[in-house]
Amino acid sequence: MPPSPQRNDARAVLEGGFNASYEKRKSLRLYLMAKRAVDIIGAATGIMILSPILILVAVLIKLEDPRGKIFFYQTRVGRNERTFKMYKFRSMVSNAEEMLEDLLSQNEVEGAMFKMKEDPRITKIGRFIRKTSIDELPQFWNVLRGDMSLVGPRPPLPREVESYSSYDKLRLRVTPGCTGLWQVSGRNELNFHEMVELDLQYIKQRSIIFDIKIILLTVKVMFGSKDAY
Repeated sequence: MPPSPQRNDARAVLEGGFNASYEKRKSLRLYLMAKRAVDIIGAATGIMILSPILILVAVLIKLEDPRGKIFFYQTRVGRNERTFKMYKFRSMVSNAEEMLEDLLSQNEVEGAMFKMKEDPRITKIGRFIRKTSIDELPQFWNVLRGDMSLVGPRPPLPREVESYSSYDKLRLRVTPGCTGLWQVSGRNELNFHEMVELDLQYIKQRSIIFDIKIILLTVKVMFGSKDAY
């Protein structure tokens, strides 16, 4: 099936942005410098302010499963398809990755993602920290390292990228984020293709003001979301 005119337009706008005039490239460089400064300040401040919550969650995870690790990492695909280790609080049983193969047929999200509302691998404390997105807080470390930004497209798994079209891969042209337009626009209620469109919309419209707006909306979603799982 040939790509739709809407997709062709989106590709043209994005590629035009990445091959823009000198003035546009200069403006983009200034934005990226300011964005990096916001990332460093925001991530460092977040770690300091939220340290009591981080310590409490770590203790609860260890109490529920003394043999399991507190933190969990996955190899994710970042900007320009470079891989990195993304950190989270462990919210699943220790052998969750081994169990995944048997659960793929029960995927409840369309496209190159796996989501399951009643995932049997999730622990009791894990269900709470996933519902509130607290499990994502260790990614502040990824932000300080430069692997991620506070705001941007979510970094996919390598197995997901294997099924990406060239159009889908346009979302990998920027640094991935801890949160993004997808998370504050419906999250798991949206399918993969809708997520891609939202990510490309963010890339076209990105600015410091837009980033701050998404961060504020994320805080609201963390304490009122019903679709995080």
